[in-house]
Amino acid sequence: MLEVFRERARDYDAWYERHPQLYRSELMAASTFNCRGGVEIGVATGRFAAPLGIAAGVDPVREMLRLAPRELDLVEGVGEMLPLKDGAYPCALIVVTICFVQDPEALLREAARAAGRVVACIVPRESPWGRLYSELGRGGHPFYSRARFYTVREVVGMAKGLKPVRLVATLFAPPPGAGEEEPTEASIDEAERAGFACIEFKRA
Repeated sequence: MLEVFRERARDYDAWYERHPQLYRSELMAASTFNCRGGVEIGVATGRFAAPLGIAAGVDPVREMLRLAPRELDLVEGVGEMLPLKDGAYPCALIVVTICFVQDPEALLREAARAAGRVVACIVPRESPWGRLYSELGRGGHPFYSRARFYTVREVVGMAKGLKPVRLVATLFAPPPGAGEEEPTEASIDEAERAGFACIEFKRA
């Protein structure tokens, strides 16, 4: 699983340059939760953490971390066993990392241990974007072929001991998209149709 990220870290990062409107739409959605001073789990090259004012990032791929901005406090590690103290950060942001880990429930549990709030962002599986990425994965795309996409309801069900308190979504226009989109508060049913949805959790 991790080998492709090690070998193609720059290809991964280049996605944000090739799809600036998608990136800005996703970034705006994540920004509505104010995780400033928090930690991003699965920080990769820091494309979300740096502009959102997040203080630290954890990722298992050293080649990704080498491309991230130096102002981030970066730690090499896996999300299911975070090398972080209990309650170390006010907020933990997870952007699509759930799709690439072996144990999503453990990831969410560890995030809740290390932070007061957890914000998990996904590409909902049944949305037009989720179906597109799944199809590309079946066709052998180097990254999407390693992903397991989930519905919003499935992610809520994985978050044992956590309560969903807010949901923000964007990219409701189907591929290839109508350009940059403002994020909007959404119900679960509405978010399932979006190309990018973020769920904020607090301890129940």
